[in-house]
Amino acid sequence: MSTTTSAPETRAFQAEVAKLLDIVVHSLYSNREIFLRELISNASDACDKLRYAALTESKLLEDGGADFAIHISFDKAAKTLTVADNGIGMSRDELIANLGTIAKSGTSEFVKALAKDKDAKSKDVNLIGQFGVGFYSAFMVADKVEVISRKAGESHGWIWTSDGKGEFSVGERSDAARGTRITLHLKADAEDFLDAHRLRHVVKTYSDHIALPVILDAQAGEAEAKDETLNSASALWMRSKSEITPEQYTEFYHSIGHGFDEPWHTLHYRAEGAIEYTALLFIPSQKPFDLFHPERKGQVRLYVNRVFISDSLDGMLPRYLRFVRGVVDSSDLPLNISREMLQDNPMLRKIQGGLVKRLLKDLKDRAADQEAYGTFWKTFGPVFKEGLYEDFERREDLLDLARLTTTAGDMVSLKDYVARMKDGQEAIYYITGEKLDALKASPQLEGFAAKGIEVLLLTDPIDEFWVPSVNAYDKKPFKSVAEAGTDLSKVKGAEEKPEEPAADVADAIAKLKTALGDAVADVRVSVRLTESPVCLVADTGGMSLHLARMLRQHGEGADLGIRKVLEVNPKHALIKRIESLDGESLNDAALLLLDQARIVEGEAVPDPAAFARRLARVMEKGL
Repeated sequence: MSTTTSAPETRAFQAEVAKLLDIVVHSLYSNREIFLRELISNASDACDKLRYAALTESKLLEDGGADFAIHISFDKAAKTLTVADNGIGMSRDELIANLGTIAKSGTSEFVKALAKDKDAKSKDVNLIGQFGVGFYSAFMVADKVEVISRKAGESHGWIWTSDGKGEFSVGERSDAARGTRITLHLKADAEDFLDAHRLRHVVKTYSDHIALPVILDAQAGEAEAKDETLNSASALWMRSKSEITPEQYTEFYHSIGHGFDEPWHTLHYRAEGAIEYTALLFIPSQKPFDLFHPERKGQVRLYVNRVFISDSLDGMLPRYLRFVRGVVDSSDLPLNISREMLQDNPMLRKIQGGLVKRLLKDLKDRAADQEAYGTFWKTFGPVFKEGLYEDFERREDLLDLARLTTTAGDMVSLKDYVARMKDGQEAIYYITGEKLDALKASPQLEGFAAKGIEVLLLTDPIDEFWVPSVNAYDKKPFKSVAEAGTDLSKVKGAEEKPEEPAADVADAIAKLKTALGDAVADVRVSVRLTESPVCLVADTGGMSLHLARMLRQHGEGADLGIRKVLEVNPKHALIKRIESLDGESLNDAALLLLDQARIVEGEAVPDPAAFARRLARVMEKGL
């Protein structure tokens, strides 16, 4: 008979966990069998962690041995299903932190993600594992969960119990074995999991790749009953590619990527030579939830001779490839090396170089299929472009792989852009902003459209940084349309019309300068406007207006001192009329033109009330 040596303490779940459990219990019923995959995956990780910890503390294995395994058992009479491991286990504080509070599980982000979609059904169930909250999926099938655990190296065990309805209890358990034992008291509609055939199918489907044996314990009272290993219990990545089916690759990806999307690309190879390693990498077809997390952590697991070392080691892949999932196993790295020393290990840098080289080669091969590559680029292009800013060594390869939106279409390579450059065009022109439709309608593009010049339309925040960092492609410099200046006069358009002589608007410009005062750094004639009366640009060589807005939105650069220049179209009737205005009419017209330029540029009007009054006065006179 199991016993406890102290009265259990009852606690309330942290608020975010309570919300999560409510969602799990009442909404996420599709594909409920994934709870077993998550529990087995957690058990495998616990064994991996102990195996790694024992490299430097062998005494941790004295109680329980080093023969790691995951055991599944069920009791039809009691309607319970149990998953047990002899891994690293949890202390009392870890039970509370890992199962009762957010800790580092990502529960809060999970709840926020589901809150965006009120109809959280089957497509959201795969988020459970992604957010590191796989344990809670047990409540999809159980109305009560018991967790008995004893941490390796400790003498006391603990029992955690909850019905998932707001509270849990934690008490001491004197007879707990090393590791963790999770017992699910199954709901009436989940009793199909009390069947050996059902469990055998689920484990084979979702957890066949687990490197530890997943054992179904013999049922008491059955004739000739014996334990049965349900999985192949060998590291999938160490098998020959010819022995692995596409379905096995996919399920392995589901396990390590904790999702249900299909991998967009699979890379499995063995490197031999100066340093040997095996890699099995996947590029997802959907964005992982943490793709834009500030820490930008990678998700490639490192093994040494099949011994798990780390699942978030900086240096396995550059951060612009953080969407890649998979494992790398090397026999050349020392088992007893610390994770801190690994960060600067020269062999690890060689492995990284090999991985990146192969990944970029495969991407180049797949780029030939524009439709398939378009799926990848639309999903991960904004992250991949971070490499253009950070990875100087591979910049040329990354530039060739980039696909950008231009005034001529989507998925345009820089090679194709350069091939289409006009006679006399010496630069690759671009414009940055938040929204594609706003960029396409920008007055700054009018002169380029008239000449048939293609312009890159860049809407990702990283675009403001990689373009000036790269500086040029194929010896053609990148140049903002705001800085094009007299460049347009050198370009020969396909069907140019005779230029209409520009009016002398020197007096109009002088009046605008006087009326606007310090609101702008300068007022000058534009060579880029053909239809709009005005546009607003940053002074040549300065920070773009879009970048300045980005910094202000993030609480930085409130006083950047950006020099804004109002450019006027000398052929536009409004500009020609300025010369005849004075007094209040001149001030109203000047400020309305400036506000119009601000609005088109995506900036807020600084004084909406004054803008409305001026607009009303001008409309009254006009009507």
